[in-house]
Amino acid sequence: MTTMLANTAKILLFTLLVTVAVSATAVAEETANDHASAVAAEASNQQVASDNSDKAMAGEEKAAAEEPEMPQWEKDVDEFFKTYLVDPLNAVLFFDFWSGPWTGSDGVEHTGWAGTSIPFVVAWLFIGATFFTIRMGFINLRAFRHAIHLVRGDYDDPEETGEVSHFQALSSALSATVGLGNIAGVAIAIGTGGPGATFWMIVVGLLGMTSKFTECTLGQMYRKVSPDGTVSGGAMHYLRDGLAELNLKPLGSVLAILFTILCIGASFGGGNAFQVSQSLGAIRMEIDLVDKFPWIYGLVLAFFVGIVIIGGIRSIGAVAGKIVPFMCTAYVLMSLYIIFMNYSRVDDAVLAIWNGVFTPKAAWGGVIGVLVTGIRRAAFSNEAGVGSAAIAHSAAKTDEPVSEGIVALLEPFIDTVVVCTMTALVIIITGAYNPPAGSEMASYVALDKGAALTAAAVSGEHGVYWFRWILYMAVILFAYSTLISWSYYGERCWTHLFGDRSSIVYKLIFVVFTFLGSIVAAKNALGFSDYLLLGMAIPNILGLYFMSGKVRRALDDYWGRVKSGEIKPVRSE
Repeated sequence: MTTMLANTAKILLFTLLVTVAVSATAVAEETANDHASAVAAEASNQQVASDNSDKAMAGEEKAAAEEPEMPQWEKDVDEFFKTYLVDPLNAVLFFDFWSGPWTGSDGVEHTGWAGTSIPFVVAWLFIGATFFTIRMGFINLRAFRHAIHLVRGDYDDPEETGEVSHFQALSSALSATVGLGNIAGVAIAIGTGGPGATFWMIVVGLLGMTSKFTECTLGQMYRKVSPDGTVSGGAMHYLRDGLAELNLKPLGSVLAILFTILCIGASFGGGNAFQVSQSLGAIRMEIDLVDKFPWIYGLVLAFFVGIVIIGGIRSIGAVAGKIVPFMCTAYVLMSLYIIFMNYSRVDDAVLAIWNGVFTPKAAWGGVIGVLVTGIRRAAFSNEAGVGSAAIAHSAAKTDEPVSEGIVALLEPFIDTVVVCTMTALVIIITGAYNPPAGSEMASYVALDKGAALTAAAVSGEHGVYWFRWILYMAVILFAYSTLISWSYYGERCWTHLFGDRSSIVYKLIFVVFTFLGSIVAAKNALGFSDYLLLGMAIPNILGLYFMSGKVRRALDDYWGRVKSGEIKPVRSE
């Protein structure tokens, strides 16, 4: 049965690649000028809160006048993706069980039992994170200090099995999660849900720490090590082998194959082309050469991505270990400077957050706005529950799977609780989330142009003009780091289906998609991959539920040995 599923997966994947090849052929037939005019707005129009309706209308009219026309072939491809791929996936992933407003067959409008739409995938991720946090005894809080010691290398043993250190594994996974969502997604959530969204964003980040712990522990438990020392691990392994141990082999095989296909698709789109497209949209208006010839940006990124990913996880880990600390530190320092420069506004910002915590507007902007809107921007803030990070953490040098799970729980804290909160405070303190009607910033809010809104916040009246260049640097580095890490995720899933010898084929295709991201503007075609990323959470979390008992037993054993002193630091503190 497993062989049949694998063959079916290969056929489906081949079909997907053929579709993309058709798009690529069409690209070659267009001129550079056509491509330059083809880049659409960063995000699709969405309904904004009623108290911002006038601003949204004015902003949409202004933005619509500036939005360039797409070539006909892109419109055709975009419509194909919308009709046959995006709409069906949207109907499943964002089905809200009639929780929000809906219209019956008789034409009668209903408010919904919750008064606001709660998509299935959001509930799936949030309920899963809450369950794992309780099931693991709030390990996200209990083991926080121990996690820092592990990352510092206090327990590192170079003789243990693996390819990278705890720190490099964390940096590789962080480089995939700390992305445009930290800049654009947060700004969109605040603009949609108000300052109270910040509180819910932090709550979701804290809960996500345990989802990340659970999946990365399993990634270590079921990883495969080849004779040459190369490691392959992740959800595709623990879903298949872990569920087989529970006498659920058929279910495990189906979930593993489904995860593999979704991850490969997401790596080409949400982890690659979409990141290029979004980062290009944030900087092109500032650089004339890039604005006129966007393919140059794609070509440069493709070159630098290629020279890193050829070296595998060791090369990716080494580069990520330098980029991630630098870009996070620079971004946080810039944010802190703006916060301290406007310290008289901090009290008002905190009060605005608190007053907006439990309002329906805050609930939408925080829980749903961050998790849904952020994911749809190809940067689900911390990817907790998606299963992607387990691929990177499985390569860490350790013989204690739980220890790497504890390292992994730092990801959502750094990504969401720290970096995203910095963006939120800057947006709130500068007042960028509530601009005057008809202003350029109002159009950013109306069209969910989060990166542009954040740039206006850091360089406007309450910021420093040249800080926008720090932000643009962060946007490029965030996108680049996401590319190199997602290339590893996709490559591991690709070789899981086609064998290790096919690795170079995947890497070449990945680099091509990096270039395509700079010239293809079809929103639905690019957004389709974001649904694939979201879809990864369905097989992954289902498997985690079944295997949570094994993880808890391993955690109790490990934590008992840490507390008793049996597990000691390799180096003194």
